[in-house]
Amino acid sequence: MMNPMTSSTTDFLKTARRVIARESEALSMLGDSLGDSFEQAVSLILASKGRVIVSGMGKSGHIARKIAATFASTGTPAHFVHPAEASHGDLGMVTKGDVVLVLSNSGETSELADIIAHTRRFGIPLIAVAARAESTLMRQADVAILLPPAAEACDTGIVPTTSTTMTLALGDALAIALMEHRQFTPEHFRMFHPGGKLGAKLLKVRDLMHSDVPLVTETTPMSEALLQISQKGFGVVGVTDAQGQLLGIITDGDLRRHMAGLLAMLAGDVMTRAPRTVAPAALAEQALAIMHDRKITCLFVVEPGTQTAIGIVHIHDCLRAGVI
Repeated sequence: MMNPMTSSTTDFLKTARRVIARESEALSMLGDSLGDSFEQAVSLILASKGRVIVSGMGKSGHIARKIAATFASTGTPAHFVHPAEASHGDLGMVTKGDVVLVLSNSGETSELADIIAHTRRFGIPLIAVAARAESTLMRQADVAILLPPAAEACDTGIVPTTSTTMTLALGDALAIALMEHRQFTPEHFRMFHPGGKLGAKLLKVRDLMHSDVPLVTETTPMSEALLQISQKGFGVVGVTDAQGQLLGIITDGDLRRHMAGLLAMLAGDVMTRAPRTVAPAALAEQALAIMHDRKITCLFVVEPGTQTAIGIVHIHDCLRAGVI
C-alpha cells in the first residue's frame, strides 16, 4: 500500500513544478511581446524632470511598491502612491514633471479612477500596464504596455500569480534599462544602500581607513617606535625613508625576533621590508581577503603609484562594517 505522505509529497512537487513552469513560460511570452511601448515608457521616464509615481491596488499594489523601491535604489527617483489614499489627499503628491506608472491586470480597477483622472486633468504622463488592451486604463494611457495572455498559475485562473510575476519582471526590466542608460555604477548603488550586506560589500578602503597613521622614519630609535605603537593602538608602526615613502612595517612578530638589545636598535634594523599595502579605492572586501590570506590584522593604505602612506585599515574595521 502506498504511503499517503509519499503520495501527498509527490502531488505537492508536481504542483510546484507546474506553477514554476507556467510562470517561466509566461515570462518568455512577456519578453517576446515587448516592443515600441516599452521603449516609449523608458524614454518618457528619462525625459521626466520629477519622479516616477507607481500605483496599483491589491496584489498589483504590492508589486508597485517593489517596483518603486527598485527604481529609487537604482537612480530613478520614485515612490508608491496607494490609489485609495490618493483619493483622500495624496493626489497632491502627484505633480507636473512626474510620470505615473499604473498597474492593473484587468485595467478596470475602480479605485484607480481618481489617479487616472488626475493625470489627464493636469497633463501628467501616464504609463499603463494591464492585460486587456481595450480596458479603461489602457485607453487613457499615453503609453500602454500590454501583458501577454498567459494563464494564471492556479488551474482556476482566478489567483493573481502569473500576471503579478510578469508585472514584477517588467518593472525590473524598466529599472535596469534606465539604470544602464544612466551608467549607474556600483559606487552609486552603495550610496543608496549604505546598510546591510550590499552596502558592506561595496564599501571602499577609504571609507574605513584611519588617517592618523602610525609612522616613524628608519632612523628613529626603537624606544620612540614603541611609543608610536602604543599610542596609536594598531599594534604596528610603519617605517618610512627621508622622503616619506613606506619602506617597511614593525609588528609584534618583529619585536619578538629582536628582543635582545631591542632598545639599542633603530626602526630600520627591526622592520619587515616591503609590506603588503592597499589602495584607498580598493573594495574593503579585497583588503579583508588580503589580511586573511597573509594572516595579518592591518594594512597600510598608500596613494596609487607611490608608497606614501595615507591611512591604515584594521581587520576589526572591516568586521564591524559587516564586510565578511
